[in-house]
Amino acid sequence: MKIVVLDGYTLNPGDNPWTGVEGLGELTVYDRTPADKVVERAKDAEIVLTNKTPMSRETLDQLPKLQFIGVLATGYNIVDTEAAREKSIPVSNVPVYGTDAVAEYVFALVTNHFRRPVLHGELVKQGEWKKSGDFSFWHTPLAELAGKTIGIVGFGRIGQRVGELAKAFKMNVIAHDEYHGNPPAYEFEWREPEQLFAESDVVTLHCNQTPKNTGMVNKELLSRMKKSAFFVNTARGGLVNEQDLAQALKDGVIAGAAVDVVSSEPITDDNPLLSAPNILITPHIAWAALEARKRLMDITVDNIRAAQNGEPINVVN
Repeated sequence: MKIVVLDGYTLNPGDNPWTGVEGLGELTVYDRTPADKVVERAKDAEIVLTNKTPMSRETLDQLPKLQFIGVLATGYNIVDTEAAREKSIPVSNVPVYGTDAVAEYVFALVTNHFRRPVLHGELVKQGEWKKSGDFSFWHTPLAELAGKTIGIVGFGRIGQRVGELAKAFKMNVIAHDEYHGNPPAYEFEWREPEQLFAESDVVTLHCNQTPKNTGMVNKELLSRMKKSAFFVNTARGGLVNEQDLAQALKDGVIAGAAVDVVSSEPITDDNPLLSAPNILITPHIAWAALEARKRLMDITVDNIRAAQNGEPINVVN
């Protein structure tokens, strides 16, 4: 059985081998595949694995041998799942692999904003501490997390893990989710988005992107936030109206932001966030801890094996 990976570099840049997948068929791995090469590279494959390379209806129409699509991520909007379903092609994702990695990364961003260790470390190297003449020197106000409120939009596995870490920092947790089942054991309160943005000292996104919520973080929601509030997005760039966020930062509507995802990746030169003040932009790495990538690889192997046995798992269509 021929297996083709369209964009395997981010999962395995050299430290996370494809050994398990190799044992399941004749494997070809491409680091990256431009859209106009997908059909050419996948035309003989029974199994295609993709992370961010789109699999449109038009593409699927040209892949008559295709029997299974494995998405190397949790989000699967890059695959036309309806077209695949019509062709009886199961599409599986990897729903649980980066919970700890992403939640930990959120707090790396949050603690960096409120305590500024990176900034002050650089200032020491620049001689600012020595110039101050004081045994203790700080350039910006510093604040504790204890007693502050974190608002979590999307309260699934990752969102709930973020809340658990927040409780360890003695923060108050409020959350919004369309689905209210399986709440965590720790104390929290539900809020509608407008209330959540207004009450929170930190707002962090952990929801899937849908047509309904695309661009949901806009001028109106941002204007409800405290001037001292901090905004974090490690979910999907399309959830945010980036022009509105950039303007809110320029106008001092909020104190700062950190985003690990943007609307078009890699980021383009005309992205308005690049010229906004008080924002940290990182290159979609919240998920990328080696431990998380190894779990992703292991679950991908399980997905392929299950599909080959006629009982696919983690099916999204």
